[in-house]
Amino acid sequence: MLTCLDHPQVESVLTVNRRTNNRQHPKLRECLVADYFAIEDFSDQLKGFDACFFCSGASSVGMSEKDYTRVTYDLTMHFARIVAGLNPGMIFTYVSGAMTDSTEKGKVMWARVKGRTENNLMKLPFKGEYNFRPGFMKASKGMVNIKPVYRVMEFLYPVFRLLTPKFVCTVHEVGLAMINCTLHGYPKKILEVDDIKDAASSS
Repeated sequence: MLTCLDHPQVESVLTVNRRTNNRQHPKLRECLVADYFAIEDFSDQLKGFDACFFCSGASSVGMSEKDYTRVTYDLTMHFARIVAGLNPGMIFTYVSGAMTDSTEKGKVMWARVKGRTENNLMKLPFKGEYNFRPGFMKASKGMVNIKPVYRVMEFLYPVFRLLTPKFVCTVHEVGLAMINCTLHGYPKKILEVDDIKDAASSS
């Protein structure tokens, strides 16, 4: 969101959240939704957009495959079908995760579910659709509601960037890459960390 607000070619930003982000900006509007499975009730607010950056997600820790599928696959596909119908010229970007399983047949439950989500998003009638697979993302200045574990890992980010550059990037790079994919396109539909960094630096 912060990268979009700062970008000169982004005219307006609508955030779809359960709670307000308590931020004021001339470009920014909020759509507060208690239940994402009822997103169609807010259709009037979701029309007229060129892009959707879908960044919602949940940890699979302690969840059954059925429950994780509902909050990951079912929710994402429902939201995407609604906005695709409202915005036929939309570019849709889904934040998935490193090591997502495109075959949908691997042993890791969350990776299979996210792979299924990516595969079926690419079948929807968007103008374009991209799947981002970031690893650890360093928070940007001004971000709020950051989990404590990320604050600890942020301290170690320079070490991770040096030793495992293919698994770390910044939230700012992810945001820039999303914007550039929308404005200029990208030759890949699935972007790993190196691709995200490449897209972020393109213009």
